[in-house]
Amino acid sequence: MTPEDPLLTILACPLDKGPLHLLTPEEVLYNPRLRLRYPILEGIPQLLPSSGEQVADEEHERLLMRIETAEEATDAS
Repeated sequence: MTPEDPLLTILACPLDKGPLHLLTPEEVLYNPRLRLRYPILEGIPQLLPSSGEQVADEEHERLLMRIETAEEATDAS
């Protein structure tokens, strides 16, 4: 899955139905509102509620910084 994949525009968190952020190279989708990380296995997002992995506070802050940096780079393009 790539950031340009049209599937990303329709994927949503199975719990709060909000948007997800693709994080590469880890190949995960992240919901910062619930602090849940969903794996992508062999190109297929695993979006069952039980597939979400809770992240610790430090990891959450690190992921938020990556998301903000990626959004700023996209806005600058």
